[in-house]
Amino acid sequence: MQSPGLIDLQVNGYAGIDFNDAALTPGALDHALRAMLRSGVTTCLPTLVTADEITLTRRLAALDKAVGGSKLGRLMVPGFHLEGPFLNPAPGYAGCHNAAAMVAPDPALLHRLGRHLKRPILLLTLAPEQPGALALVAEACARGIAVAMGHTAADAETVAQAVQAGVTLSTHLGNALPQPQPKFLNPLMAQLAADALHASFIADGLHVPPPVLKVLVRAKRRLRSILVTDATAAAAAPPGQYGFAGQAIELAADGAVRYPGTASLAGSALRLDQAVRNVVAWGIADATSAVAMATLHPATVLTPALAHHGIALSPAAVTWTETLQPESVILGGTHFPAG
Repeated sequence: MQSPGLIDLQVNGYAGIDFNDAALTPGALDHALRAMLRSGVTTCLPTLVTADEITLTRRLAALDKAVGGSKLGRLMVPGFHLEGPFLNPAPGYAGCHNAAAMVAPDPALLHRLGRHLKRPILLLTLAPEQPGALALVAEACARGIAVAMGHTAADAETVAQAVQAGVTLSTHLGNALPQPQPKFLNPLMAQLAADALHASFIADGLHVPPPVLKVLVRAKRRLRSILVTDATAAAAAPPGQYGFAGQAIELAADGAVRYPGTASLAGSALRLDQAVRNVVAWGIADATSAVAMATLHPATVLTPALAHHGIALSPAAVTWTETLQPESVILGGTHFPAG
């Protein structure tokens, strides 16, 4: 089987490299991107998590410079995903983000963060219930930024308002929710019921149990379901400790990534090709649909933002074995080994 290249909308790091490192170099980025290519990923949005303005500015500048100086970055990285700092800081909703660095949605701050970048912020995740969020959604859309909702306590009315303002995606739906939640009237149900929203899922079996993921995908429908990794430097790397946005994380033998000594998940070690295989193995989708969840569906979310900026993705294709292992990758007319 042949497919378009995989697209990962949410990846914080890979193969020992943290994309949130202000000391990121072109060589380190190329190392990570080569590893991603072996999993069939040909387009990705390096994702920066919540931090204060000075720190985010430095991290974005380093990431942008690394992309421009790398061999693969110019082919694989059309722009960036900013996950925060406009999230809900309440316990449980903040997830592994620094709640103290979260701020109210601010168009001026978003402008300052992106104004010197050679590659744009293409995706912004925010909590639409925060004061000023809906105005920021409209402003971001006007600037060619796709807007997602995540780390949010939004009720059904707020979700509807967010969709009306321009939100098109739920980020890692099912996660960053405190427990317990009301049985029916909760942010998960509100987003599942919003037919206009796509939803991304971390299909590693840890963030969302497979039977639950099956129900979520059925509710959202495969056509609007997207696979992401939320990968950290621990992805495609052996068990051990790694850096993530200035903190230590630990990859355990069971594949979970946590802050050392805690039960809190901190991103993942998931490869996107493994996510594709997982949803097939769990009976959630057939091979064609599973691959579409990591290719065509994320492309649909990105297309308006790419068009606004005049960006065309590099031509790419993946050849798969019968067991859904990437066999070869073509990117920009060049063949790369996979597996």
